[in-house]
Amino acid sequence: MKHILQDTLARRLFLLICLCLVVSHLVAFSVSTRLMRGHFTADGSALPPLPPLPPLATLPPTPGLPGGPPAAHAAGPDVQGRYGPAREGGAPAAPPALPMPALLADYGIRLLLMALAAWYGARWLSAPMSRLSAAALTLGPALGRSQAPPRMEEGRGTVEVRAAAEVFNQMAARLDLQFRSRGMLMAAISHDLRSPLTRIRMNLESLQGHAAAARCIEDVREMNALIDTAIDAFRRDAPEEAVQHTDVLALVQALADDCTAVGQSVRVGGQPLIAPVRTQALRRALSNLVGNALRYAGSVELTVVELDGPRILVEDRGPGIPEHLLQSVLEPFVRLEPSRNRQTGGYGLGLHIARELLEAQGASLTLANRPGGGLRAEIRLAPG
Repeated sequence: MKHILQDTLARRLFLLICLCLVVSHLVAFSVSTRLMRGHFTADGSALPPLPPLPPLATLPPTPGLPGGPPAAHAAGPDVQGRYGPAREGGAPAAPPALPMPALLADYGIRLLLMALAAWYGARWLSAPMSRLSAAALTLGPALGRSQAPPRMEEGRGTVEVRAAAEVFNQMAARLDLQFRSRGMLMAAISHDLRSPLTRIRMNLESLQGHAAAARCIEDVREMNALIDTAIDAFRRDAPEEAVQHTDVLALVQALADDCTAVGQSVRVGGQPLIAPVRTQALRRALSNLVGNALRYAGSVELTVVELDGPRILVEDRGPGIPEHLLQSVLEPFVRLEPSRNRQTGGYGLGLHIARELLEAQGASLTLANRPGGGLRAEIRLAPG
């Protein structure tokens, strides 16, 4: 009995259906009876009102056979006081059928009320799922920006809704704890590794003139660079840069000029566009994309265009990426080059860092292979 009285989705749906049926019948009956004022015959024509019936004591005896049933009248009043042709055996005529206007009104009102109740009930019952979907969509960005995860109200809704809200809040809290623990772990690794690496590098630098020492120093520098890159990929406690309205084409051109100054082939095209961006974060994301293109193709083209908002295209004529890996290469430590070559191997973090930096400011990054070969990285900035 306690389970039946609980506020569950099944109970709400049952009560809604029962209420809809009762209300639709009452309203339809009320309207149809108003349309049937007066008395009607079987063919729908109205009859004048009938005189009152005489008392039973004054009725004459009904002739009939001795011991047999009373003879039937040819016609007489029915149980509702209406006259009609008598049926066989003396039974009164059947009540007349509803006229067409009343019949249409009856069924029309029932269907309309049921349709309205079904529409309202569907929105009423699906509202908790909409709130859950909205909270789930904001969970990932909140964790990525080190913000407090969204919480759902646990005391609102039916038993199932409250249980789902409680489970969602517990899951969000565990994910937030894991993300913060991951950042603390990376900070600890950085602290514990930098000191011995620095001592090793200093000892090796004292051994001038040895080829082996020079190679070891280069290895130590590579390890430091890997640590810095990994920390940047997973650290979320750094203060966020303020958003500023910036000329995107000028920012792209400045980056290209720096690359050209060191002998790299970078071309720029497009139109001036003003967009709200985090300048340093956008420049760093572009640097990762340009460096990736230069590593595999040797040259890159940057284009600033307006296509349903500001966009930056980073295009090259390199080997491209297999279609089934276009999404996975954006994840951390995913490498297309299996070797550990310092020139072409990379760490598998450049594209991931670029995507994280862009998503943190409301932008997005998509990868696609170009017709004829090469890769196109498209940055969609938030409109101004």
